[in-house]
Amino acid sequence: METQELKKTKKNQKTINLVDGTFTPSEASDVITALIDEKINFHKIQRLQIWEGNHKSKTHGLDNRIQELQKEKELARDIINEARTKGCNLVINGTLDLKYVQ
Repeated sequence: METQELKKTKKNQKTINLVDGTFTPSEASDVITALIDEKINFHKIQRLQIWEGNHKSKTHGLDNRIQELQKEKELARDIINEARTKGCNLVINGTLDLKYVQ
């Protein structure tokens, strides 16, 4: 009998299953909007902290990321509205892949 070695998970890498399930359009809207809004607010706070430290600081990277997230929120809204129109539910699978680096 041959022994097979199991795949080893890297100790510095983990996956968190954040969202996993089937949702009505209203539930999906609540979940997705809350997640995206929280991330937008995180970047807005970062931008404000940078600005408070130096009013002349450039925050283009954060500004761009906020705009990207707002576009993603609009895209999600469109998909949810389409599902609502078709009378369908939505499956959401959202995982976070975490890895620390030195």
